[in-house]
Amino acid sequence: MLIGSIINGIERNEQDRKAHDVKNPFNQEILGTLALATADDLNDAVNSSYEAYEKTMKQMPAYKRGDILRKAAQLVEERKEEFAQSIMAESGKPIQQSRTEVQRSVQLLRYAAEEAKNITGEVVPMDAAIGGENRMGFVKKKSLGVVGAITPFNFPLNLTLHKLAPAIAAGNTVVFKPAEKTPITGYKIVKLLHEAGLPESALNLVLGTGEEIGQPLVEHEKVAKISFTGSVPVGKGIQQSAGFKKLTLELGSNSPIIVFDDANIEDVAVSLVKGGFGYSGQTCISVQRIYAHKDIYDQLLEELIATTNNLKIGDPADESVDIGPMITEEAAKRTDEWIQKAVEEGAKAETGGERNGNIVPPTILTNVNKGMHVVKKEVFAPIISVIPFEQEEDAIAQANDTIYGLQGAVFTKNIDRALRVADQIESGGVWINESSTYRQDNYPYGGVKQSGIGREGVKYAVEEMLELKFIGIKLER
Repeated sequence: MLIGSIINGIERNEQDRKAHDVKNPFNQEILGTLALATADDLNDAVNSSYEAYEKTMKQMPAYKRGDILRKAAQLVEERKEEFAQSIMAESGKPIQQSRTEVQRSVQLLRYAAEEAKNITGEVVPMDAAIGGENRMGFVKKKSLGVVGAITPFNFPLNLTLHKLAPAIAAGNTVVFKPAEKTPITGYKIVKLLHEAGLPESALNLVLGTGEEIGQPLVEHEKVAKISFTGSVPVGKGIQQSAGFKKLTLELGSNSPIIVFDDANIEDVAVSLVKGGFGYSGQTCISVQRIYAHKDIYDQLLEELIATTNNLKIGDPADESVDIGPMITEEAAKRTDEWIQKAVEEGAKAETGGERNGNIVPPTILTNVNKGMHVVKKEVFAPIISVIPFEQEEDAIAQANDTIYGLQGAVFTKNIDRALRVADQIESGGVWINESSTYRQDNYPYGGVKQSGIGREGVKYAVEEMLELKFIGIKLER
């Protein structure tokens, strides 16, 4: 299957273009071949979206935008198994987890359909200021124009829709560049949104590399906003290149978990193993650093090891498999090197084993220190480090000793302590008695420090896709 960029509803998949194969990470089967976009294609896509915004989306009423998104949700639900199989095949995500991603995406589209009809402004009390008598003021929320959406490989449907759906709900047009490792699901959702009634030129798909397509998209003068999910280095580059564009940057993390001595250890272990090793740890908010109170450290470690050893590793198409491949063998090799480096520096691997191609067995490390890559950096891999602590203040200080701050968690039955600690953890979100990896699509999601700028979560993402406009009236008396 040769697929190409979709611009003005026309697919550009000529045979003489540079090509890139999309492979199944588990068995290396070629799933499709991309006909890569050129700089001219990118420019055509932006101009098309800009013209569509001025002529169509800028004037489209909210109820029509809501109808399109609601129809899209219905179509995804009708084709949920097709999308799940697509996610599983190109990302290596186990099929049960892929189905969960599709279910979330249906709900996300429905949230966006409702938000499209709830974009409101406010009346400003002008007479609250000296000289404001006989004046009236109100604030409107206006769409921005062309949004550039750049998405990662790990949630090829859900994270794509976290950008596309709010942009459409707010009345913008979009130029969409999916990750080159997992573009097929993105290709499918673009065609589905067109089928749902979105004007074809309001959503243009460009398939290419970050250097050749992503960078020109960020710099294009007709693009009003960039929404990007990916690594900190790339995010920093976008921030430097974007000029005065609005930005939403969802970047890296190394999520801290604090477990106190009154927590339910069995429940904690189940939650953290799922949160640390789901999709081989290739999630921004995957559990990475577990700080366990010294009185329950041994018990928790034992439960974590037992729960991890019960996970099934193998073909992601197998309904019973918990752990499939990492996205590439290069990613798996890097993970293996980090584990070996930690062990050489004194860490102990309590679980794990030899890498097999793209598959890295879930690994629990102990006796780590804060200078090791597995603690200091974002592992984005099936690695969890378990670290003992004695005092609450020490656990908080260690949790915050990082450049990241996306999402963390605290486990305790003491509600006062839970809220006190959650308030002191420096991150965009904190869960109490739930893994850091848990996310719903209707709350504000985003980071502090170097974990990013702005917020997603449909309602909050819509706000990021709008700008405020004040209109004042001097009244005659």
